[in-house]
Order: sequence, then structure tokens, then C-alpha cells
Amino acid sequence: MSGILLEERPFDGVALLRLNRPTVLNALNLDLRHALADAFHRLDADAQVRAIVLAGGERAFCAGADLTEYVDATPTEIMERRMDRLWDAIGACRKPVIAAVRGHALGGGCELAMHADILVAGRGARFGQPEVKLGIMPGGGATQRLTQAVGKFAALHILLRGEPFSADAALAMGLASEVVDDEQVEARALQLAGELAALPVQALRLIKEAVLEGMSSGLQSGLRFERRSFQTLFATQDKHEGMRARLEKRAPNFIGS
Repeated sequence: MSGILLEERPFDGVALLRLNRPTVLNALNLDLRHALADAFHRLDADAQVRAIVLAGGERAFCAGADLTEYVDATPTEIMERRMDRLWDAIGACRKPVIAAVRGHALGGGCELAMHADILVAGRGARFGQPEVKLGIMPGGGATQRLTQAVGKFAALHILLRGEPFSADAALAMGLASEVVDDEQVEARALQLAGELAALPVQALRLIKEAVLEGMSSGLQSGLRFERRSFQTLFATQDKHEGMRARLEKRAPNFIGS
């Protein structure tokens, strides 16, 4: 694992990825973007990993793109970087992803956090999409993901003004899942990851896929996917174990099949 992206296995079933460019507030350069994509591809294929926590540092989750790689870039150079493939490696991960956000989550950093499924923010976290103040616009999905998360009017208020906003504001508008004290962010994210890692793998995967299908293709497509997935889960051993355990008033022992 690259020194700019650290990986830990704090306990069974959980992987922790940590952005590690503290001198530039974890700004996303191409090396870090490729490291993230490679890590998510690998962890998605690793049967031992059931949930992923994505974290930064105390001062910043991620302060955005590394502008030194953009200031003189041409349109052709930007296209050839194929950033969509690097973002998609995270967005297409089939396993639950939890963002543990402390400090700055701005621009590409806010977009990175929005690729997660659950977002735990520290009270001192600051979110925002300041691209308009640089003469550009978001390019990592914010115009779509932010709008889906908070609605048109709140999203455009953020995107058009480029002003940062607090964790409490993020929670109120539906961008954050939880807000906790700064020093509890990673502990809470890991606690949630541990809870998810103990649940049925296939049910978690299909729930996530159903939500994303509906968001990308619309209500009717999402409902069709949900019905098929619901039916499919009746063939799993974990379905039998979960229902038997509930009837027998005991804790289930899910095996992931």
C-alpha cells in the first residue's frame, strides 16, 4: 500500500483506508486517486472484507484536488486522465463504505465523502464545493450526488455560492448521517462498520445496489430491482438463519452465503 494511502484491518471484516498527505491537507493528486481506485477494486474483491471505512486526518478529511496538477492543465490533458474511472472504482464498490470526516471536506474531498454510503462527521468538520471560485465547476459528481442528497435548492445554494458549511448544516440537510464529537469520529465509524460486518453480506450488497439503481434509473427500475433482489435472498442460508434465530429468540450467526 502506498505511503499516501494507508490501510489497516482494525478487526475482522473491516478495512480502514486513511488518506495520508497531511502537509497538503490530504489533497487529491493523481497518485492518491490511483491508489484509492486500486484499493477499492482490491477490497471489493476480498471476501474477508465486509465493510470499509475511509478516513483522513484530524485537520482534514480531504481539502480537495491538488491544484498544482490542474493550474496549467489543458482540456485534452484533463480528458486523458479519465477521472471517471477512478471515481467509479469507489462509487461501484459493492460493500458498505463509511466516510469518517474530520476537518476540511472541500471540493473533491466533499465529493469523495459523498461516494460513501454512510457519512459520520465531526462537529468541527467543514464541507463545501468551492470550485466556482476557481473559475471551474465540480467534476467528481457533486452536481448530481449533492442534488440527490439535499435537493435542488439546497444544492444550488452550495454549488453556486461556493461557501463552506458546518457539519450540523450537513446533517440538517441530509448530507451527513451522524454528527459526533471530533475525537469520536473514527471510533463511531469503526463501530458502525463492525455492526455491518456482522450482517448478511448478500443482503447488504443487494440493499445498496437497489438504492443506487433507483437513484440512477428511476423509481420503476429501482422497484423492479428491489423485487428481484428480495426474491433472490430467499435462496440464501443467511435468510434461513436470520429468520430461525428470530423465531428461536437467539442471536443469528450469519455466514455470508
